[in-house]
Amino acid sequence: MIYRLSRLIPGSLVRLLVTMMLRQADRHDYDASDRLLQQYDFIVVGSGSAGGVVATRLSEVSEWRVLLLESGGPPPPESTVPGLNVVLMESDADWNYFTVPQKHSLRGYVNRTCPFPLGRTLGGSSTVNWMMYVRGNRRDFDNWEAMGNPGWSYEEVLKYFKKAEDYRGTRNTQTASYHGHGGPSSVDDKRWGTPIMRSILKAGQQLGYDIIDPNGPEQIGFSIPDLTTRDGRRGSTAVGYIQPASSRPNLHVAFNAHVTQILIDDQKRAIGVRFEQRGKVRTVLARREVVVSAGAVGSPQLLMVSGVGPAEHLRQHGIPVVLDLPGVGENFHDHPSIFGLSWTVNKGSADTVFRITRPEVIKEYIEKKQGPLTCPYGVEVNAWGLAEEGDPYWPDVQYLFVSGTPALDYGLFITDGIGYRRDLFAKHYKSLIGYEGFTIGPMLTRPKSRGSIRLRSRNPRVPPLIDPNYLSHPDDVRTFIRGIKFALTVGKAPALRIEHGARFHDEPLPGCEHHPRGSDDYWACYSRHMAKTTFHPVGSCKMGPVSDPYSVVDHNLKVRGLSGLRVVDASIMPLITTGNTNAPVIMIGEKAADLIKEDWGATIQPL
Repeated sequence: MIYRLSRLIPGSLVRLLVTMMLRQADRHDYDASDRLLQQYDFIVVGSGSAGGVVATRLSEVSEWRVLLLESGGPPPPESTVPGLNVVLMESDADWNYFTVPQKHSLRGYVNRTCPFPLGRTLGGSSTVNWMMYVRGNRRDFDNWEAMGNPGWSYEEVLKYFKKAEDYRGTRNTQTASYHGHGGPSSVDDKRWGTPIMRSILKAGQQLGYDIIDPNGPEQIGFSIPDLTTRDGRRGSTAVGYIQPASSRPNLHVAFNAHVTQILIDDQKRAIGVRFEQRGKVRTVLARREVVVSAGAVGSPQLLMVSGVGPAEHLRQHGIPVVLDLPGVGENFHDHPSIFGLSWTVNKGSADTVFRITRPEVIKEYIEKKQGPLTCPYGVEVNAWGLAEEGDPYWPDVQYLFVSGTPALDYGLFITDGIGYRRDLFAKHYKSLIGYEGFTIGPMLTRPKSRGSIRLRSRNPRVPPLIDPNYLSHPDDVRTFIRGIKFALTVGKAPALRIEHGARFHDEPLPGCEHHPRGSDDYWACYSRHMAKTTFHPVGSCKMGPVSDPYSVVDHNLKVRGLSGLRVVDASIMPLITTGNTNAPVIMIGEKAADLIKEDWGATIQPL
């Protein structure tokens, strides 16, 4: 659910709230742009969930000089408050990208495109996301290793998950050995919920599912989310990693520094970067390595404008080919999900959009850091069901339970923020206006469709062509049909139907009326109209063995065919993880930092 709550809540109110609760420790005023050196040991491009981790960990070596370049500015003050996450999308802290028109999906969206939010601020998407902490399934990582990436098995990466984590939760005592304590990334229980939250868990139990630790040994079941929060506040990599390290004299952070080119010499070695800042073009050199952590959209774009990528595509844009690397921009994929399967409930059961504006809610947060504002808006429960094919404990669908419907704002702005066509909203959801409700969003955790990132222009300031190619593989539609049927089963459970009067919104979807309602053909049509991004793009600089012609980096995250250059972010995932991606990207940053330290002879702390 993406929308501009600031259209409803005046910006002055948001700023007043944040100013009242902001402390000196929240300020990020350590921009070193006016005192940059001509050369550093390491240059890290992008300060997000991976880049901020890498730069922080490399600066632990006091004799190394590290530069962290961020295209955006410091985190906006409102990003501190978890319940204000909804004002961050489509803001100055977001790249404000859109997909290209989709051939197989997005039929219910304006121009068959949808917003594609990505963080453009210190901390990247960890500063603007919904703070879900989900590591993924142990089989994800064992599969990465089986694909030819030694060192990436679950046993190996679990050490880095625990190293990063400062687990402060109280629910998952039986799985304590799977959690870490004292790390930079704060993880806590979701400490507030609507009455419907507990009933969703009860509904899962009525269907035979356990209540689980989503980051424990197995993933099948229902759970209240773990969140990257600390004492009721957002715990981004900007707060957990970069800010504490900013006082180190060997770490420089530069804001509003948009990298436009990786500099590569005749020996095919990365020697520095060129970036634009305050209307000027600046160049900084790297003595040891350049680390690209610009994300699954930004990293392939930067490689391509620097001459590294599919040769024919680069020539089409008049870019001199430094290295023909056909996998750059390929293997791009995401978790598509459906937001729109909605139920009405009795008054007082679910959330309302006006809840966070109530004076008592604001007072409770300012004085105690408690209440609704301590949690991302609307999110109640995550669940994973048994897979139908292959290993049943490697789920192919995750279910996102949201306390609200697309009409919870009376049709004022949600539909525009999500990207729905206005005529679709008017015909399908207008009758929900004024009713409380909840929504179950099936999300494909292991989609088979693959898309691409391509250049729109050789100009690095021009947004690239983002094509997730959603539902191009027919198996993804079949999985959605199964996921929808499971969601309908949950909605019929006594805990929801009897205790809260849950009633499915069974109006026919415009564009699918010609199919018998509830048939597989109807739900296939529904999926092609309603499925969209869940903001988890990965894979566009794939990690793989040399035998894979579309691998971009090796298992040490070094770019093939070049020296002095690595990619460290979600783009290196050969296959997406079975859950929200922020936690595994932080893990990738932690592991990459040790790989770099090992290569350059620095001491590595035992795990």
